[in-house]
Amino acid sequence: MGGRAAVEVGRRLLRLARNAQVIVVTHLPQVAAFADHHVRVERTDAATTVTRLDDAERLRELSRMLAGQEDSVAARAHAEELIAVAVADRG
Repeated sequence: MGGRAAVEVGRRLLRLARNAQVIVVTHLPQVAAFADHHVRVERTDAATTVTRLDDAERLRELSRMLAGQEDSVAARAHAEELIAVAVADRG
């Protein structure tokens, strides 16, 4: 799933979260953009770490999820657009 379908899943999860706690594990930036809080889970051979992301870190992580690489200008713009759509849907 991706693209328009993933954005719609994000919207529906946002609506569901108005009345219930929702925890989602996803690799889809279109879904993650709708989250109230964003954490990054990293696993190494030695440990697993969970880091709550601030707004700047969240933007970088969504960009990385979109492009599969660090510091993509186009992915950053797309991530900003996804976040703007999610904020607008919050009303």
